[in-house]
Amino acid sequence: MGKSGIYLQQMKKDQTKNVFSQVIFSMTNHRNINTYNQHIMEALTHTQFEFPKQKSVYHGKVRDVYNIDDKVLAMVATDRISAFDVILPKGIPCKGQILNQIAAKFLDATADICPNWKLATPDPRVTVGVLCKGFPVEMIVRGYLCGSAWRFYKNGGRNLCGHILPEGMRENQKFPVPLITPTTKAEQGEHDADISKEEILAKGLVSPEDYAIIEEYTMKLFQRGTEIAAKQGLILVDTKYEFGKAGDTIYLIDEIHTPDSSRYFYADKYEENFEKGLPQKQLSKEFVREWLMANGFQGQEGQQVPEMTPEVVESITKRYIELYEHITGEKFEPASAVNVEKQIFENVSEWLKNC
Repeated sequence: MGKSGIYLQQMKKDQTKNVFSQVIFSMTNHRNINTYNQHIMEALTHTQFEFPKQKSVYHGKVRDVYNIDDKVLAMVATDRISAFDVILPKGIPCKGQILNQIAAKFLDATADICPNWKLATPDPRVTVGVLCKGFPVEMIVRGYLCGSAWRFYKNGGRNLCGHILPEGMRENQKFPVPLITPTTKAEQGEHDADISKEEILAKGLVSPEDYAIIEEYTMKLFQRGTEIAAKQGLILVDTKYEFGKAGDTIYLIDEIHTPDSSRYFYADKYEENFEKGLPQKQLSKEFVREWLMANGFQGQEGQQVPEMTPEVVESITKRYIELYEHITGEKFEPASAVNVEKQIFENVSEWLKNC
């Protein structure tokens, strides 16, 4: 029996887990299937460094962010994974490296559109950059009706962050023009909330002048991301951007076009699947959310995260490797798993000494 069959037997403890097996294990023919097995490692789920001139550290959902002398941020991409604004109990080996390297690649590829915070990547899991004061909103841009927007629409919602959606739309239908549907930036453990441009301005969350700039940047970044994705045979469906200020300059901050912040479809099957009403094969973190929902978890009070067995964790790692290679067009090479925290500390400290 092949590995996929063994996994299916282990996962078929109840009917709901069939959804997970169908979604996760569809990638078992992936050409780099043994990468994970050859680099078995513990997930990096927490860091607590003391870098030179460090002022503070903030532990986010996925990243640990170190303030260096109130000038530079060192952002460590851990292997934590979150969904529905909840950090799941198990980390996913290689995930932090994958997210960090994708984000760094696309920050470089869009640097001509707007300033971004990145200065260097001294370690495969770390980006250092300009310390900015972030705007308290995330700029979500959607090219298609899917994910949470589709769930909102299916349940009768028609006013999506100030955009009035017409009747008769179907799941995964392309919008005539991409829509910006911002959310508030919630504190850890809280849920982000949809908000309209008008509400953002009325509440003074962002000034009209600054909002006009980040709105323009958002649309240009999404257009560039769409063009890059098309070269890989993909459709950039939706994504989020975050912005902040240092002095009078607005910077693109945090991650960009990663599978945690974005959703991709395969372009070659999109039209056929849409016409037949079939699900689109996605490159995103949606497969994790679908598994959680199939097992009765959507981050609501009283709900319990389903068990994350070693097989589940391994399969998610493999799926992230698949995402990396399709999105970037490059083979994923896991970083050394030996003394990971020591490596990070030494690499970042060396960069800080020479910067």
